[in-house]
Amino acid sequence: MFNALVLTQHDKQTQAEVRQLSLADLPEGDVLVDVSYSSLNYKDGLAVTGLGKIIRQFPMVPGIDFAGVVSESADPRYKVGDEVILTGWGVGENHWGGMAQKARVKADWLVPMPKGCDAAKAMMIGTAGLTAMLCVQALQQAGVAPDAGDILVTGASGGVGSVAVTLLAQLGYRVVASSGRVEANGELLKQLGASDVIDRGELEQEGRPLDKQRWAGVVDTVGNKVLANALSQINYGGSAAICGLAGGFALPTTVMPFILRGVNLLGVDSVSCPYEKRMSAWEQVISLLPDSFYEQACQTVSLEAVPEYAANIVKGKVTGRILVKV
Repeated sequence: MFNALVLTQHDKQTQAEVRQLSLADLPEGDVLVDVSYSSLNYKDGLAVTGLGKIIRQFPMVPGIDFAGVVSESADPRYKVGDEVILTGWGVGENHWGGMAQKARVKADWLVPMPKGCDAAKAMMIGTAGLTAMLCVQALQQAGVAPDAGDILVTGASGGVGSVAVTLLAQLGYRVVASSGRVEANGELLKQLGASDVIDRGELEQEGRPLDKQRWAGVVDTVGNKVLANALSQINYGGSAAICGLAGGFALPTTVMPFILRGVNLLGVDSVSCPYEKRMSAWEQVISLLPDSFYEQACQTVSLEAVPEYAANIVKGKVTGRILVKV
C-alpha cells in the first residue's frame, strides 16, 4: 500500500484527499516508478481545485510531473534502480500522475535523470523549467541575441516566468520582468536576474495595433491582452515565445506587428515535446540554473498541503516553484 492524493467529484465539485492505494489500483504501463518528488504547476492547481476542466475521468491522481526510481520495467530502456523524470504526456490529467508514492507509466513518457541532477532538483525545475528553457531556446533559434535589446518576461512571478528570468539573465540578456505582484516579488525577481520589473497593469490596458518598440523578444505565459500589447511593442524582426494562458486563451490583436514589423510568434509546447528536444532542454537548463535559484525561488510542501497551495496558485498567490515531497 502507498499514499496518493486522489481527486474525486461529487455533485460537480472536485474533492481531494490523501488515500492509501495498492499496486492493483494503478493504470497500465511499462514502467513502475517509486516517486520521490512531484511539483505543483498552474495546471495542477486547476485540476485539484476543479476550477479548470483539466480532468474528465475520476478518480484521478494529479501531478503532471514526477521524479523517482524505477522499481519494475518491461522496457529494455529502463532497468530497476534507474532514476527517471516524467513531465507532460497527459499524466495527471487522463493518466494517474505524480502526486503518489508510486506511478505506472509508458516508457516513452520517461527520460533518464540527466547528469548533475537529482529527483528534488528535477522537480524544482519540472514542467515549468523545461517549458521556460524551450522558450529561451526558441528565441535563440529565431536569432534573438543578448545584444538585441530588452527581453520581456510576462507572468514573471510564476513557475515558468521565474525560471525564464533566471535563464535569460544567465545567458547575458537584459530582462524586464512583468508581474501582478511587483511590491511583493520585485526584489526576488531582481535577485533572479531581472534588470527591471514592471507592473502587469501596463500591459493590460487597451493598446494600439502598433505601439512604441520596446522588446527584442518576449517570453509570454499570460496570453490575452498582455500578449497582444507585448506583440505591438516588439522591435522590428523580434520574436515572442508563447507557452501559457494564465490570463486567458484569447489573443485580441491584429496582423500588423507581423506584416509591418516582421514579428515572429513562436508557439512552445512541452507536453508532447520529442525525446531529443526534451533531453537537450533538460541538459541546458541544469547547466544554466545557479544554486541560488533553487534556494530563492523554490519551496517544499507535503502531499497533504497540496489542496491549500493549489487554491493559492490559481489565485496568483504563489511565487516561483512548489516542490511536493511524496
